[in-house]
Amino acid sequence: MSISDKTRKVLWGKSGNRCAICRRELVVEATPADDESVVGEECHIVSGKGQGPRHDLAFRTDCLDEPDNLVLLCRTHHKMVDDQHETYTAEVLHKIKANHEKWVSSTLTEEKQVQPVRIRRIKENIPPLLVRLTSGGDIMKIVGDASASSFEHEELHSEAEVDLVGHFLQEAQDYGEMWSDMEAAARVRATFKMASLLRELEQAGFCVFGDRENQRMEGGVGPPSAFPVAILRIIRSTNPEIMRLGLQGKPEGTAS
Repeated sequence: MSISDKTRKVLWGKSGNRCAICRRELVVEATPADDESVVGEECHIVSGKGQGPRHDLAFRTDCLDEPDNLVLLCRTHHKMVDDQHETYTAEVLHKIKANHEKWVSSTLTEEKQVQPVRIRRIKENIPPLLVRLTSGGDIMKIVGDASASSFEHEELHSEAEVDLVGHFLQEAQDYGEMWSDMEAAARVRATFKMASLLRELEQAGFCVFGDRENQRMEGGVGPPSAFPVAILRIIRSTNPEIMRLGLQGKPEGTAS
């Protein structure tokens, strides 16, 4: 399938010929020597390609090229959201798209300047150290209902390590995204599953550290809103970055 002419008209019309992030006009006027130049691109929120950004096996293939799964962006921001897909998740892009289309319909003709949507880090909210996670509950407190995730791991040495670490991070991301829709029993099962995966990592010589950083979404329509980011780091238990603290009330292990 491909994007139909009708879908393109709907998308460009609701977007007001402007990038949903920077609000730049996406058709450059003609010059005496050349025709107009189109610098806008129709970006898929959920990719239809298996290795594409924000790919979701549960997403219906017949909806991939529908207006709800497309956001109009300039070329710079199209590349940015695809390269930084852990930050610009499907949920974030839907919010950006909704904010922008609301702005186009209600405030484009007003004189006041509406700022583009951006995610801002707040200095005092940046964790100075990451705490070692020792239970499934620790993990779910960090990833549950997070707006985005920042997952990292050490260089891996075998296919078995790739499978082990990849499975752990994928499950953490999936459970985190579904957390708000889970009933109590499903949350118990998810917590138990993450505890089991954590033990497997520890038996293989890895430690998991993490924390939650409260960032802020600003601009667009409406007041600033919270934008929590789940941070997970998987490192080997022999890594010298791990610091052991003997202070009362502090965790035994932390990582910078």
